[in-house]
Amino acid sequence: MAYRWLGRLAYGSRYDRVPWGQRVYVRPGERLIREAQWQRLIRRAPVMTLEEYQRLRTLGEIEEFLSCMMCGESRQQPLFEPTGGTGKGWRYHVVRCPSCGFLYRNPNVRPERLGDLYASGYSNFLSGKYAANRQRRYDLTMKAFSPVFDEGKERRLLDFGSGVGLFLELAERRGFDAYGVDLSPESVEQANQRLSRARTYFGAPEDVPEIAAGGFDVITLWSVLAHLPRPLEDFRKFRSLLAPGGVLLILTVNAQSLLLKAYGPKWSGFTKNHLMFYSSKTVPTLLARTGFAGVAFAPHYGDTIEAGTTALPPDLSKRLRRNVDRSDGGNMMRVLAFADEEAIGRWGGGPLTVHRLHT
Repeated sequence: MAYRWLGRLAYGSRYDRVPWGQRVYVRPGERLIREAQWQRLIRRAPVMTLEEYQRLRTLGEIEEFLSCMMCGESRQQPLFEPTGGTGKGWRYHVVRCPSCGFLYRNPNVRPERLGDLYASGYSNFLSGKYAANRQRRYDLTMKAFSPVFDEGKERRLLDFGSGVGLFLELAERRGFDAYGVDLSPESVEQANQRLSRARTYFGAPEDVPEIAAGGFDVITLWSVLAHLPRPLEDFRKFRSLLAPGGVLLILTVNAQSLLLKAYGPKWSGFTKNHLMFYSSKTVPTLLARTGFAGVAFAPHYGDTIEAGTTALPPDLSKRLRRNVDRSDGGNMMRVLAFADEEAIGRWGGGPLTVHRLHT
């Protein structure tokens, strides 16, 4: 409330028509204010042992306590308690690793109970409001990593967490030999009704012979990374499924976002089924530890900005892009991981800056 009052005092009503998701990027000086606000939070939040933290929290039926998945640090820095709000029935705790800065839910969901989150009703969510403009977002992200996705002929693609097949439908059109896997049986059924040549399967990649054989040129994780309870195991599996010269694409919420720093537990990235929250500092750690050779990032300015349909005037649109470039890369994070040096040589040119993970 105090920040809202100060914002009114500093900016008046000039930015009232700018959506909240864009306002922090266009109001003069706000980027620096939010960064300072975040640093103050980190300095003041207590750091405790895992044993001390466990005494403060009640463990749910499908939950377990974790140490940091990125660096193994057991100490905890409690930061947020997101909630679904009145009538939505969910609440969890988000901690920060004091060693590497990784954000994750703790207690977290046990891997063998992950399917409980998707057992019923999830496909309705994916095909409802969530589905609006999703294919536009996929197209914009593929464009950001051109030419990786421009032509799919004679190339195998795996969409991990394929939902109701919205992306696989696009992959079909681009000529990919496309497959998908998902934990929601309802979503798998709906996807296969939608698709012509591509097929999606219920379960894990190792359960499907056509997928377990590997040899994929592309693996995609669209809004999936935050849902994985054992990311190191999963990414080792992804690396083994990639063919020489293969790449893995990630789109996920960005834990370095100015919106997180501004809104804390009310950040849009804290949703019911999200477990872990990555940034451009922690994703390279995950990739390096699981055998990938390089990584590149592409900024996300927002779908309406990139599609040219924004209501922002040109000067504010330009300012938003500049502040995204200078700060967090956007509220969503776009990542392209390279399996090996062959992949870097094949796809690492043009506007992409590739960071090698092993020197």
